[in-house]
Amino acid sequence: MRDLILMIAKSLVDKPDEVDLQEVEGEKTTVLELRVAKEDLGKVIGKQGKTARAMRTILNATATKLKKRAVLEIIE
Repeated sequence: MRDLILMIAKSLVDKPDEVDLQEVEGEKTTVLELRVAKEDLGKVIGKQGKTARAMRTILNATATKLKKRAVLEIIE
C-alpha cells in the first residue's frame, strides 16, 4: 500500500524527491501521512479534491483486499 501511494504521488508532483510518506500503524487502522512540497500541494489534492479522493479510493480498495483499513492524510 505504501509503495503504491508513494509512486502515485511522485508521478504527480514537480519535485518528487520532496515527497515523504510516513506509515503509522494502529490496532485496526493504518494511517499514511503524505507530505509534498508546498507548491505541489495543489497537484496532489486536485480540483475540488478529486485527485486526493481517487488516491484514497485506490488505497481503500487495496486495503480491503488485504483485509485491513487504511486512511490517507495529506499534510501541509
